[in-house]
Amino acid sequence: MTYDFPPLALILFFPALGFLFNLFFGRRYGRSTVNVVGPAAIFGAFAVGLWAFVRLLLMPAGGALGVVLWPWIEAGAFHTDFGLRLDALSGVMTLVVTGVGAFIHLYSVGYMEHDEDYARYFAYMNLFALSMLLLVLADNLLLMFVGWEGVGLCSYLLISFWYTNPQYAYNGRKAFIVNRVGDAGFILGMLTLLLALGSHGVMTLNFTQLRAHSALLSTAVATTAALLLFLGATGKSAQLPLYVWLPDAMVGPTPVSALIHAATMVTAGVYMVARLSFLYRLAPQAMDVVALVGCVTAFFAATIAIVQTDIKRVLAYSTVSQIGYMFLGAGVGAFASGIFHVMTHAFFKGLLFLCAGAVIHALSGEQDMRRMGGLWRRLPVTYATMLIATLAISAVPGFSGFFSKDLILEAVFTSGHWWLWILAVVTAGLTDFYMFRLIFMTFHGECRVEPEKLHHTHEAPAVMTVPLIVLAVCSTFGGLVGLPKGLLWGDAFGRFLAPVVGTFKPALEASALTLGGCAGLAGLAGIALAWLFYLARPELPENIAASLGALYRLLAGKYYVDEFYNLVISRPLFWISTFVLGRAVDTMTIDGFVNGTALSAEESAQALRRVETGNVQFYVLVYLLGAVAVAAYYVYLVIR
Repeated sequence: MTYDFPPLALILFFPALGFLFNLFFGRRYGRSTVNVVGPAAIFGAFAVGLWAFVRLLLMPAGGALGVVLWPWIEAGAFHTDFGLRLDALSGVMTLVVTGVGAFIHLYSVGYMEHDEDYARYFAYMNLFALSMLLLVLADNLLLMFVGWEGVGLCSYLLISFWYTNPQYAYNGRKAFIVNRVGDAGFILGMLTLLLALGSHGVMTLNFTQLRAHSALLSTAVATTAALLLFLGATGKSAQLPLYVWLPDAMVGPTPVSALIHAATMVTAGVYMVARLSFLYRLAPQAMDVVALVGCVTAFFAATIAIVQTDIKRVLAYSTVSQIGYMFLGAGVGAFASGIFHVMTHAFFKGLLFLCAGAVIHALSGEQDMRRMGGLWRRLPVTYATMLIATLAISAVPGFSGFFSKDLILEAVFTSGHWWLWILAVVTAGLTDFYMFRLIFMTFHGECRVEPEKLHHTHEAPAVMTVPLIVLAVCSTFGGLVGLPKGLLWGDAFGRFLAPVVGTFKPALEASALTLGGCAGLAGLAGIALAWLFYLARPELPENIAASLGALYRLLAGKYYVDEFYNLVISRPLFWISTFVLGRAVDTMTIDGFVNGTALSAEESAQALRRVETGNVQFYVLVYLLGAVAVAAYYVYLVIR
């Protein structure tokens, strides 16, 4: 049952208003006004979202709030409205986007304090939040795609925010182009659904109608559409093979990284798969692909993260890995567990990036962990909150990440994908290793900070530390909404989402305590190795790297995937566009035709120019000769 709730429009209105104000009036009214309007727009959206969410909780299970703002597209039998819908799934995502996003905006006030382009920055940030909210609140697939493209545009604008640096501008273009590849799959998936249902007289992309008529889809059609849509998800959510843009996105301001990784863009693909869970349940083969890609991506990114030295790049590959866990959960049918991890990940990953930003801010822009160390005394709040986030992402019992990741691992094993479970458990150990490696290299051990930077090292201002504390609380207690079965309220989060995404049905029986113990042992081993390598025996990592040789260079080179893409795709396309299309088609054919036409006109004009001299005496002579010629012609005819 959907109840009309017009205030839903305010969730979009506030960020839209903030975007327009900051874009057109921000510079005029100054930094202090922009610093209020930018965060206030998202806090306003959060307040309305919280109001709507409470209303939703008071409704019967499966209820939803909706509003149709205006009729949008009518083309023959096809009709779609600009409509918003808040159900259990979109309600959770709305609170995550606005709640975490609001504190990231607040943090930005301090982080961007000395940047002259503050108005443009907050305009882009508000637009980013607006696009993501449109994506999650859309009641149809076509409107979701508008938000989908919006977050892609905003990622380009924010990654290349400092566009005067050519490398930053290039990285922004890279993100934009890679996402266009995935978006092509999204479009083809939409058209596949529309064509298949249209043949049965159902011309709609509305989610409610798609679910109601999903039985009309054959397994082949459902699989094709699901895989095409998942291709779009691999681009937006940075999974193999389209993950390459995300690590390079770190060149943008750190709050941008937090917003992309925690509250907006990279979770869009997971949300889309969960929203279309009814379609994926019709396509078991597509779900196997989702699970496989998610698990392999999680392991692949974790192996790269263990050797990175840039603090933000470690977190970037961590995000790629954690999103892989979310797709792994969705791929085995535990859609609610995947979304649960989306929520907890938003808390601790947003906190990790903001803490990294506080460290970078304190060290005057330094991001290399080899030039850090021993900072916990100088940055106590940053250290304490980042440690909490690390415990959460490492799935230490009691912290939010433990509950969500444990549910995913349990679902993977009990679904019968035991080999994926083994790979996921190994990945969990790697996660704990590279995250505590980050903590030990940054905050413990010998201080390796340059003296002039160390002299100015200080804790961030309150406008930056308050968001850290709030997110630390969420990272600690946010997982309590999904407890193990039989403990207090149990998996209340899963039951809340069940009317939208369905329930997970295990194929095997297994002890949750045993499965959790295996993952816990892997994590403990990772933490112990990090302690050994970076605190007890700090000379070991360099010795091991030297002994491994080629393997270490392979990981440090990120498996040379970017170089492979450049060799196989970029260079051939550049050659085709430059030498084949550029010279043969563009220069010789198109330019040749245009230039040939111009040359012909020029040559004919030059010929006429010799006749049209402008000399009157010459014209009289020509006229006389013409008259004599005509007269001679007629005399000739008479004589003949």
